[in-house]
Amino acid sequence: MSCAPNTPDPQSLEPLPTSPERLLAYLAELGIAAVTHSHPPLHTVEESKALRGELPGGHCKSLFLKDRKGRLWLLVADEDRRVELNRLHTRLGSARLSFASTELLWEVLGVRPGSVTPFALVNDRAGRVSVALDRHMLEHELVNYHPLLNDKTTAIRPADLLSFIRATGHEPAVVDLMDDEGAAGDPACGGAALRPSNV
Repeated sequence: MSCAPNTPDPQSLEPLPTSPERLLAYLAELGIAAVTHSHPPLHTVEESKALRGELPGGHCKSLFLKDRKGRLWLLVADEDRRVELNRLHTRLGSARLSFASTELLWEVLGVRPGSVTPFALVNDRAGRVSVALDRHMLEHELVNYHPLLNDKTTAIRPADLLSFIRATGHEPAVVDLMDDEGAAGDPACGGAALRPSNV
């Protein structure tokens, strides 16, 4: 869908299926300790680094992907991990992967580009998404993700992230991306780390 300049995207006017406040309440119901920080909206890894301040813990990016057989994937990795889509399918055991559409992101995970996060799995009640987590990311004491909107960042422990994902009915696969290590924005990543919908 295309919109005329200065015309709001109609999707942006729809309320989120789960509000950040309801998400945080759900984390509390699960016994998960979380600390949430407010900041200006962040759309890319570069904006995140520039504007988030000195928030403790590992900072992460989430990629919403679709393989050639129609299977949906959410890959969550350390923000500086290079992700090569032309090789990632061999790590996941999937068909070849590409970025899923904005429309599918909204339909399945109920978030908008710039706010992709593992917390959005709370909206995937049909279990359409397979989840893969970067092993290196889970070595941090804390990990940080947007709580469904990109004007906040929520920190939790990696073990609690796993508990949350399982509570949503998903069993995450932990993958080793060490061979793909590199800096965000490295040209070899094919733009994956720079694409606004992947933060």
